[in-house]
Amino acid sequence: MPHTKKAVVTGGAGFIGSHVVDALIRGEYDVHVVDDLSAGKRERIPAEVSFHEIDIRDTAALVAVFNDTDAVFHLAAKPRVPYSIEHPVETDTVNVGGTVSVLTAARDAGVRRVVYSASSSAYGNQEEMPLSEHLSPHPLSPYGLQKYVGELYAKLFSELYGLETVSLRYFNVYGPRLDPNGAYALVVGRFLKQRADGEPMTITGDGEQTRDFTHVLDVARANLLAATSAKVGKGEVINIGAGEPATVNDIARMIGGDTVHIEPRIEPRHTKADITRAKEFLGWEPTISFQEGLAALKAEFGL
Repeated sequence: MPHTKKAVVTGGAGFIGSHVVDALIRGEYDVHVVDDLSAGKRERIPAEVSFHEIDIRDTAALVAVFNDTDAVFHLAAKPRVPYSIEHPVETDTVNVGGTVSVLTAARDAGVRRVVYSASSSAYGNQEEMPLSEHLSPHPLSPYGLQKYVGELYAKLFSELYGLETVSLRYFNVYGPRLDPNGAYALVVGRFLKQRADGEPMTITGDGEQTRDFTHVLDVARANLLAATSAKVGKGEVINIGAGEPATVNDIARMIGGDTVHIEPRIEPRHTKADITRAKEFLGWEPTISFQEGLAALKAEFGL
């Protein structure tokens, strides 16, 4: 079948972005990837995809790529809460400045819609559970604040310039291609690597903090639905989470092996997504349980 729509994925060589690329290819889009390869991997980009090695802060270069584009999926970012605490200036220039650059380029190139990858980090600690989009954000880190500011910019660009936007707040994404390496690796990847290496799994604090683990394939599907739904486009914020949280101790038990506790760090105590809005606006709900997804990852790591 001939390609009928052009889509651009910023950060398309990254963990989540590469899965969005795969979903777009299956959807018969003409797919373009923008990535500076600072974190993404070139080998993740399929041969049939057009690759542009560009820093998202280069607005003029983005405009040239964005011309004749139906949808831009903005996933490029400097992720990880601890890294942002240590490097607030660097992460702000990419996570806020880069997002403004992407939105400006989309406006100037006449893009129909931008799907912005937001973060549940915006919520911080809340007394009310599950976390619904009506709650006032209370980010606990530069990263959480930066991703929230990106949501505000997306909504502003809809109101000010008529650019269709929608923001998806991801909850603890995991799955194939996650990065298990480095000091800022997310807990699932870190535990799997430690276990594969024969090391004890390091649990921060008491391990009773909960996270709402959401499979990357479900997240990719949400992106495509957000690009096509007639019910969004005015800067709406939508939770994308599984709605079934697990404690860090639960994860360690499910993987199996020795554990060691280390000092707690600055992070929200609990997260759980209210996905009422995702069901209503996108017709989306998760299809892969955490037990199923983690079992597949364990097999991938030879555990």
